[in-house]
Amino acid sequence: MEPTAANPPAAAVRAFDLAGPAGRLEALLNAGRSDAPYAARVCHPHPLGGGTLHNKVVYNTMKVLHGFGLPVLRFNFRGTGRSEGTHDDGVGEMDDVRCALDWLEQEYQRPILFAGFSFGAAVGLQACCGDARVRSLIALGLPVEAEGRSYSYPCLSGCAQPKLFVSGDHDPYGPVDAVSAIVATAAEPKQLVWIADADHFFAGKIDVMQMAMRTWLTENFFPAI
Repeated sequence: MEPTAANPPAAAVRAFDLAGPAGRLEALLNAGRSDAPYAARVCHPHPLGGGTLHNKVVYNTMKVLHGFGLPVLRFNFRGTGRSEGTHDDGVGEMDDVRCALDWLEQEYQRPILFAGFSFGAAVGLQACCGDARVRSLIALGLPVEAEGRSYSYPCLSGCAQPKLFVSGDHDPYGPVDAVSAIVATAAEPKQLVWIADADHFFAGKIDVMQMAMRTWLTENFFPAI
């Protein structure tokens, strides 16, 4: 049975299934305050590399957003975990993201903050740029070349939502020069934060990554906190 937005306890975690475009999508909702000004969703890294909604970066990203009292939705892309369907190289996964946005809009009727890590960032940017329901975009560990896969981001040139990019300066899948060049093509407003000595997974630097997110969100969306 799907959860509702009717004033759940702030610490409640609900497991349920979204009715996705390729079948059931396994989901978790960390419920927020009933007066939260936004809802949020977080997308996981590449499933063929073991990425799921339980990924450490995804979990700690959820904790930052939930720390502001927001309800935060995570789900497994098609073909991952208990989610039905088959991996679709990022094409069908964009429809999975839109499905999750539809669910959040129906349940909460408030603006949505998006965050994604690695593959989740790549797919989420393409699905969310220009979507009026999405107030901001956070891309963590933006990939450029990974395990033979190439990523490009033409959507960013016309993406007017506020954007935060956080990457490690030792990320082999998103080298400094390559990520900097991509971010340079993105429309304003935007901010790029490099985490010193961090790899793709922010190993040993998760707290620094969280602080970068928390600072940007406070400055742009929660100035009174």
